Amino acid sequence: MNLSPAIIKELREKSGAGMMDCKKALNESDGNVEKAIEWLRKKGINTAQKKSTRSASDGLITVKIADNKGIIIEINAETDFVARNENFQKFCDELALTGLKNEAENVESLLNCKFLDSNQNVQENLTNLISKLGENIVIRKLEYVNEKLGSLEKYLHNSINQNSGKIGVLLSFKSNNETEKVNEFSKNLCMHIAAADPKSMNIESLDKNLVDKERSIYVEQLKSSNKPDEIIEKIVDGKIKKFYQEVCLLEQTFVMDNKTKISECIAAFNKEHNENFEIKNFVIFKLGQE
Repeated sequence: MNLSPAIIKELREKSGAGMMDCKKALNESDGNVEKAIEWLRKKGINTAQKKSTRSASDGLITVKIADNKGIIIEINAETDFVARNENFQKFCDELALTGLKNEAENVESLLNCKFLDSNQNVQENLTNLISKLGENIVIRKLEYVNEKLGSLEKYLHNSINQNSGKIGVLLSFKSNNETEKVNEFSKNLCMHIAAADPKSMNIESLDKNLVDKERSIYVEQLKSSNKPDEIIEKIVDGKIKKFYQEVCLLEQTFVMDNKTKISECIAAFNKEHNENFEIKNFVIFKLGQE
């Protein structure tokens, strides 16, 4: 079948498929572009299924905030090359908007949502993207926050646009007023969280299993020291206290001055600006981190 360059170009632009695939699709569809797109979609589904077993360890963290609602999503691809692809970035952005609009609380519910205002759901759109980009793509995890009685702030580290990067932070807080100083302070706290990677807000909320694991490691390290048990216990208690300072947000030293605890920074800020600033919660996603 003789195919004009114009019709091939039209199909390529509409589908994003390669030249040879477009030619074959048009030949299989008697030159009908819409039928050819359908043929490519079917072919793409098969291709995507084969690629879905490949490891996806790169990608982007995307964070969106709108009307006191926020979402943070990790979307994985196989290579940084695809992570920097405009189609992939557009998908991440629109996926976050879809999650916000539908108040998706987990990946499974998001996959079943209609993708923006289209007739396809997220899973179908994801399958098409896998076919177009030629890599396995996985929506790995997400957190949705509806902050009815407070405010939200975000920060992206190693960002490639205003909504996506390699590390993302979503901070929930409350204050008397939404001023420039409050916004600046909340942004600085987000930057601290991205750098310091806290595991909990405070000592009370830290995973007890994590503490027990650290304690057992310290005890094992000191077994051969021949110190009395009561001395070992005091040393371990000291190490645990230092551990709290490393992993509990309010106990950490503020990375911007390297000397003041976060809890003290908040108290000082409130006193200086007659505020009642309080961190309610935070979420940090680092690309590839469990």
